[in-house]
Amino acid sequence: MKVALFATCLTDQFAPRAAEATVRLLRHLGCEVGFPRAQTCCGQPHFNNGYHDEARGLAKRMTRVFRGYDHVVTPSGSCAAHVRHRYPELLPDAGAALAERTWELGAFVTEALGVDPATLGAVWEGRVAVHGSCHYRDLPHGDTTLRLLDGVAGLEAVPLGPAGQCCGFGGTFAVKYPGISGALLSDKLEALREVGPSAVVCNDVGCSLHLAGGCHRAGMTLPFLHAAEVLAEGLGLMPRRPKVVR
Repeated sequence: MKVALFATCLTDQFAPRAAEATVRLLRHLGCEVGFPRAQTCCGQPHFNNGYHDEARGLAKRMTRVFRGYDHVVTPSGSCAAHVRHRYPELLPDAGAALAERTWELGAFVTEALGVDPATLGAVWEGRVAVHGSCHYRDLPHGDTTLRLLDGVAGLEAVPLGPAGQCCGFGGTFAVKYPGISGALLSDKLEALREVGPSAVVCNDVGCSLHLAGGCHRAGMTLPFLHAAEVLAEGLGLMPRRPKVVR
């Protein structure tokens, strides 16, 4: 199976290890993984801010860049949701075809590949808080983060607040509505204090950056990981990050 990694802008710039873990995990599961170097932004920020013509131009580019692959897999729920839902609207033919082949990592593993993560034999000791991005509501298989972590030996995964509750990032939402954004972030920080985790697992880098910034300002030192990193580390596909000294 020929699979393309769609790394996304934020993952490329701020969480490249999550992309590396995604590749290692997919190869471990028998996929032939390629990385088209011409890939850029999917156009989500443009579309969400009303620049639909610019978003359409980037969608056209994406359809060209990812031509020839059986599937396109991304570690970002928000970008997967944008391609899945908006590309058929922006480009009824080519965009719709790419949307059908585009997957968020967890859904690809559990649905397209039919893998039960509990059977992989991963081992990762620790208690983690799991933030489920609200973008997963727009994906057909929902939030797969906890499913990816299910059955990892030694791991206690605790949801960070109500399922699908926004952390307050929302792209430019955090800039346009700082009061609401800050209040939502405060709720998440309080939930983190209650859970008392050794790490936070979040499958959207934008959310991770927002939450990590809040933690830093509140004096909370916590590593942020993608579920792919937990699995790749737990399977011995990449070294585990050093524990944070509090």
